[in-house]
Amino acid sequence: MLALSFGASGVYAIVSIIERLTRDQPLSQQTATINRPLSEQAVLDLVYQLLSFTFGLAPVALVIFLVWRGTSPHLGALGLGTPLGGYRNPKRRWWPREIWLGVGLAALIGIPGIGFYLVSKGIGINATVVPTVLDTYWWTIPILVLQALKAALGEELIVVAYFFDRMRKLGVGPVTTVISSALLRGSYHLYQGFGGFLGNVIMGLVFGWFYQRYGRALPLIVAHWVLDIVSFAGYPLALALWPALFGVAS
Repeated sequence: MLALSFGASGVYAIVSIIERLTRDQPLSQQTATINRPLSEQAVLDLVYQLLSFTFGLAPVALVIFLVWRGTSPHLGALGLGTPLGGYRNPKRRWWPREIWLGVGLAALIGIPGIGFYLVSKGIGINATVVPTVLDTYWWTIPILVLQALKAALGEELIVVAYFFDRMRKLGVGPVTTVISSALLRGSYHLYQGFGGFLGNVIMGLVFGWFYQRYGRALPLIVAHWVLDIVSFAGYPLALALWPALFGVAS
């Protein structure tokens, strides 16, 4: 599974950071772009973006197929569905609570994360991360929201939920599992620089601890989705307001 998804991305990211470090240009003056146009024609660009979203979720679909249970909760192995045993109030729906918990996790990670990124960029250990250079069309924001959802579903269901399930069945202890998952998360962000690696390892440790403690994936998905939506859709505004902080260093 990892060879089809984030494990392969981690290997490519390691090669990418080696290539960046061998350039004449300092790392802090380089850029790492996440969402870019895939065609010069607006209609074809939209088609390509939708295809990227759809096929990017194929590993998630495979994971769902592999762990699907015949009885409820069908995706209990991924920490989704009605919790076994329920919450204290059985009449209370579980998902609104987990959505708000995810929003809180996003704030916990995102607010200090911005400061960590700016510091790592300032001391020269990270490239300038450009969340999007998509042209402005009516579909730009919806596509960015979908791309954020793809990243959230893929990373949290594969790198956390499925990874934890497999490691548990292999008899690996919880501490080793949390650390391994966090290092995996950091590895495929190395293309951004060492700040991106360290920041995502820290995020991975927090998310891994949460999942190990509560066994629930929806808060992690929501948190990741919110973080990426704010990053992707809010980047043009942040660049306009603080070009010296979020623009490319010269």
